[in-house]
Amino acid sequence: MAKYPIFLELTGRRVVLIGGGAVAVRKAQALLAAGARLVVVAEKIDDVLTDLCTDSGAELIRSRYSKDYLAGAVLAIAATNNRQLNRRIYEDCQELEILCNVVDQPELCDFFVPAVLKRGGLQIAVGTEGNCPAYAGHIKKKLEQTFTKTHGEFLTEVEALRKSIINDVPDPADRKALLGKLVDDESFGYFAENGPAAWRDRTEKIIENTVPKLRA
Repeated sequence: MAKYPIFLELTGRRVVLIGGGAVAVRKAQALLAAGARLVVVAEKIDDVLTDLCTDSGAELIRSRYSKDYLAGAVLAIAATNNRQLNRRIYEDCQELEILCNVVDQPELCDFFVPAVLKRGGLQIAVGTEGNCPAYAGHIKKKLEQTFTKTHGEFLTEVEALRKSIINDVPDPADRKALLGKLVDDESFGYFAENGPAAWRDRTEKIIENTVPKLRA
């Protein structure tokens, strides 16, 4: 069955990561970058993960796993090398209605973590429904050749402009038509070749010429 792709807001929300090895380090880095209120639970914890928790203020619990640690979590990730423990964590999450991801066991996952390409505020996620993360990583590398830092900078400019368009153009259909012109390949090409200042000048002229027509 097809999965429902979303970008989840985790800022300040409790996320429990069970495991203390190299895989847990990578998961912790991504969760902290997303602003999660991270809780790491493990008996043995990699020094890198210990330092990461100390520097970030994440809660570090040196203990055997307990269902009690899941309380208040919006999601949990099991990154242990104990398959029986991983299944127990998954079953506890199902009982508590907490979204769970068990690393390398797609049958025990409520969600899958995609390979993500980031260019500023632009994020492109590639998923394989947990079937082949390596292929998602391969596709990500191909996308890196197409989408550059300039695309992220372009998004920043468009985002700022979008706010003024929302204020100046009340009709949703008109806004959609106008924004469509400002984000197409021609617009990006002009931005990449001439820079932000020239692009803003060009864009202001497009808006001046387009808005009256939309309102007519």
